[in-house]
Amino acid sequence: MAAVRLDRVTVRFPGTAQPAVTNVSLSCAPGEFVVLVGRSGSGKTTILNMLAGLLPPDEGEVRVLDRPPVAARADLGYMFARDALMPWRTARRNVELGLEILGRSKQERHEVSERMLRKVGLEHAAGRLPWQLSQGMRQRVALARTWAREPKLLLMDEPFSALDAQTRQEAQSGFLETWAGTGATVVLVTHDLREALLLGDRVVLLAGGRVIREVRVPFARPRDLEELAVDPRVHALEHELRDLLR
Repeated sequence: MAAVRLDRVTVRFPGTAQPAVTNVSLSCAPGEFVVLVGRSGSGKTTILNMLAGLLPPDEGEVRVLDRPPVAARADLGYMFARDALMPWRTARRNVELGLEILGRSKQERHEVSERMLRKVGLEHAAGRLPWQLSQGMRQRVALARTWAREPKLLLMDEPFSALDAQTRQEAQSGFLETWAGTGATVVLVTHDLREALLLGDRVVLLAGGRVIREVRVPFARPRDLEELAVDPRVHALEHELRDLLR
């Protein structure tokens, strides 16, 4: 059973000449980390929105965890490009939000939020409100909130783009460490080709709403991102992908 399956999917938006996505077929195995890469307008976020059940296809079929996307929502997490934190809730209480909706006990919510904030290096900021946090810190809180519900499928729309280089690498490493113990499937959107190669098992290149190439990432796990970032194989693959996107 595929964790994610798009079968010849097409999406059209009113008032546009070309479909946002055209005849796209894509599947992800359980536990696989797939990265969608492409220029703005290539269809990346449209695909995420279909998987989340926010946007039905005009043609084709979408299945998530062997169900229609809407029926699978309880088992997926969606991290948007912006943090969307509740301004009146502290960092800890933002992380606890999904657990609170699920009816988890106060003690469990506290334990999980404490662990997740520690994973993203923000245990010291648990009691701060969003306005007291930098944009990078807010994004890390959003990341912790997404993981707290232990989703089987995690959809991520450029989750690290707001972070500076050092913080980004720390957050990516923490994310991979957390993901490795969950078995969750991840579909991540990014413009950063190096990030795609450092994190993913497979990189799917999109252009004009179509899949133009899929590239299997050859690096074993677990990965030392600091070491891998200077590996000449990463640079060679990055140039290859950039040429394909041109």
